[in-house]
Amino acid sequence: MSLDIARSIAFSGLSATSVQISVTSSNISNADTTGYTEKTANQSSSVTNGVGTGVTVTGITSTVDKLLLKSLIGATSDLGAADATNTYLTSLQKLYGSTSSSSDSTTGTSLANNIASLESALTALASTPSSASLQSNVVSALDAVASQLRETSSGIQKLRANADQDISSSIDDVNADLQQIASLNAQIKQTAAAGQSTADLEDQRNTALQDVASKMNISYFTASNGDLQIYTTTGQALVDSTAHTISYTTAANVTASTAYTAGSSSSGFSAITVNGVDITSQITGGEIGALITLRDKTLPAAQSQLDQLAQQLTSAMNSVSNSASTVPAPTTLTGTTSVTSSTPLSASGTVRIAVTDQSGNLVSYDDLDLSSYSTVGDLVTAINGISGVSASVDSNGHLSITATGSGNGVAINEMTSSVGSSSEGFSDYFGLNDLVTGTGASDIAVNSSILSGTSGLQLATLDSSSSLTVGSNVLSSGSATTVNALYDALTGSRTFASTGGLAATTGSFADYAATIVSDVASKSSQASANYTAKQTAQSTYANSLSSQSGVNLDEESAKLSTLQNKYTAASALIQAINTMYSALLTAVQSS
Repeated sequence: MSLDIARSIAFSGLSATSVQISVTSSNISNADTTGYTEKTANQSSSVTNGVGTGVTVTGITSTVDKLLLKSLIGATSDLGAADATNTYLTSLQKLYGSTSSSSDSTTGTSLANNIASLESALTALASTPSSASLQSNVVSALDAVASQLRETSSGIQKLRANADQDISSSIDDVNADLQQIASLNAQIKQTAAAGQSTADLEDQRNTALQDVASKMNISYFTASNGDLQIYTTTGQALVDSTAHTISYTTAANVTASTAYTAGSSSSGFSAITVNGVDITSQITGGEIGALITLRDKTLPAAQSQLDQLAQQLTSAMNSVSNSASTVPAPTTLTGTTSVTSSTPLSASGTVRIAVTDQSGNLVSYDDLDLSSYSTVGDLVTAINGISGVSASVDSNGHLSITATGSGNGVAINEMTSSVGSSSEGFSDYFGLNDLVTGTGASDIAVNSSILSGTSGLQLATLDSSSSLTVGSNVLSSGSATTVNALYDALTGSRTFASTGGLAATTGSFADYAATIVSDVASKSSQASANYTAKQTAQSTYANSLSSQSGVNLDEESAKLSTLQNKYTAASALIQAINTMYSALLTAVQSS
């Protein structure tokens, strides 16, 4: 072998070893870099005319188990969904307050505890119904229940609004990742065409792919040209020859009635679209999938449970308050039910409407046979026929009854009246003497005049004797009858329909409130356990992939030491050949 060939082989070894040292050093430096995989400088021997002429580096590659990567992608998507669900259900549980851990049922801050406090306030008032301070305690306790229902409802809608904002933020992240993947596709093809290593670019692309998967469930494959193509699970392209932007607009305002309706231009929440195609229903996994489920199903289910509690509480309290009156009776009673003069009146039985003075003494009255009137207008005409009374349907569409005499008020005894399909009492049907107002948990409130102290609690009952005498006392306070009726309505067993994932149940308001709190706590606990399980699964796949294709510092350090020795050996060989060249030149010159 000539010295030229020997030197060429030595230099090729030195060059190849230098590349390997560089690759190994890069492996060590990037051991903690997310998504980085171990790189290997592959080499092969060079042969010319059957004679070995050294070694060449044929490429720098990394080995990633594609099946293991696909499993990791799926686990990452599951973890993204579990993380979002756990975070939001933990926040939801906090809205409901804490329950008591002692034997005293009135401690704690949960709905059930506040209802128990209202029960206690009513029990205290029943012993001394005329006590102004005890009446105030009942009003405050009822206001605490109503306030917590409103605040919890508001909190649920705030969580829905946050989920909507998070959907938008996550979509922005996905769009950035899709653009990066499309850009990396182009770079990888260009780099491969130039005969250079694409391993680092592929690592970056796989990292972006995992980030997309954490946000939404996807399918993907690597095309024959090297492009990584990404689709929704039903085949809508997200990245093919280019990146397709996902579009979404957050809702300006979120209330209990805000909802997503596929294909509706008036949907409260907009559709998630790609190239004008609605893909909302296709996103069922990852963080975005979980946020959609939370926004459109889980949180509305919690709202529906609160609404049923609020609606039934309103109905129960008002059923009692509308059968009673304050002393002195209010000058005007204005209903809450929307009607017009032409509204059909389906009613039967008798209602007593009376005018009383400041002391509850009778000024005038009449018993009306409701079956005699076919419309609300007919009823208004009949009420106007009672001496000292003026009735109308006001500009807001509510029945209004006023005592026209100075200092007088209007009192009603529902007697045998039955109005509407639910057979409510006369005053209850029109909402003339409501203790509680509102249509659900979002707006339930104690009657403003009672809460402010302008009017007192309705604790007196208009005399129901067959006939009354003008000047006699027909409206007296101090009886515990109405207080006990309120307590019975609050603590008595009633049926709550199936809603929000809860089966139909029977019990008191405190029982149902406790069931709601327990349901939320159970869901939160399940979400936490699921998050832990998904975190473990994802970590297992990530560790397996790291073991298969990640950097082992011990191995790389040992490899670096070996390569340094090889480099030293190649350098020594070159030095020896140079010495031989010098000796040869000296011999030639001296001959």
